[in-house]
Amino acid sequence: MSAEVLAGYLRAQATEFLRALRLHREAGTGAAASQGSAEAALALRRAARRISGSLHTFQAVLDPGWSEAMRPELAWVSGTLALEHACSARLERLLQALHRLSGTAALPARGPAGAGPPGGSGGPGGAARSAAAVAARPGSASPAPAGTGTTTTAPERGSLTVGAAKAGALLDRQLTLARTRAHSTALQALGSSRFHAVADKVAVLASEVPLSPAASATDLRPLAEAARERLVDAVAALPLLTAGSPYNAEALVHGLSPDPAPHPQDAPWHQVRLLLRLHRYAREVLHRAAETSGAAGTAAGAEPTAPLAAVVPAPTTVFPAAPPTAPPHDLRLLVAGEALDRHRDASEASAAAAHAARTPRIAPATAYALGVLHADQRHEVEAARYAFQLGWQKDVLGPS
Repeated sequence: MSAEVLAGYLRAQATEFLRALRLHREAGTGAAASQGSAEAALALRRAARRISGSLHTFQAVLDPGWSEAMRPELAWVSGTLALEHACSARLERLLQALHRLSGTAALPARGPAGAGPPGGSGGPGGAARSAAAVAARPGSASPAPAGTGTTTTAPERGSLTVGAAKAGALLDRQLTLARTRAHSTALQALGSSRFHAVADKVAVLASEVPLSPAASATDLRPLAEAARERLVDAVAALPLLTAGSPYNAEALVHGLSPDPAPHPQDAPWHQVRLLLRLHRYAREVLHRAAETSGAAGTAAGAEPTAPLAAVVPAPTTVFPAAPPTAPPHDLRLLVAGEALDRHRDASEASAAAAHAARTPRIAPATAYALGVLHADQRHEVEAARYAFQLGWQKDVLGPS
């Protein structure tokens, strides 16, 4: 499989990067343009991740100096743009959990979309924070959703407790401050000379891909297979037997540790998530090769080329051959990726709750609510591991 296929894939992703950058600049940075700006930033991150992942997997066919210089810069762009969204999503997740643990099925109704910037009174979690502020007053009930004209039928059950409301207010202050800082950092990064240098290199990549001298004689399929093998090895090192239990008490051993370092069990799972993403990107490149070959064969009047299942080396233990009509992304890989995404989100949310609980001079009821919230998110971590384990074993053993 020729390296020209990889070159075409990289050019396409570079074009998507430049298109998203143009949309981001056109959307501006005001509150009214927050939705379009967020979507453009997401597209920027998506293209940057795919370019960086392809440079990592197929580095043998690319110019080594250029590839090693581009990868950290693209990772910097993607990571910087992801911080603001991560803070908003983390706050939303924690407020949802607080309402659920306090007896409220869901957050109160929010205002119209786009009423304000993320984290503001009209953004994600804004109505929840208003409810938390009211519920923090002794004897107050949770307000009805704005504009509904209804009242709460069971205020003693539908309202947040004082401890949970104060915990929500504390998380709101901390994560909103973090989101604001991340937003400022992203704006500074997008206007920096460092980012402009990255954008210039991506613009060159959109028209010319620097391949190595040996690229013409290198097959892409063994490189993609190596990415799959790294994923399989990383999963084999996970404690899947422990994750096979719906409740893993070992995961809470370090729950009361004063050490603010990340949970020791989480790092290997995060690494598997990254390797799974690299494997998916490698499959995208091979699928592009299959589509290109098929289109060329059909145009020439020849028989269509083999489907993706015949192009991708058939996995021996984990990923059975996909049917001829399989989409570019294997559904099982997407399910596994979603489980690992939930694992990452819950892990980071539990760390945020633990960080808030270390705030000096908070009330015992607030600390208790944050402790319950931390334990709840650690159970969410275990639930995500359990879901991943079930799907992974099903892939290995095949349908019953």
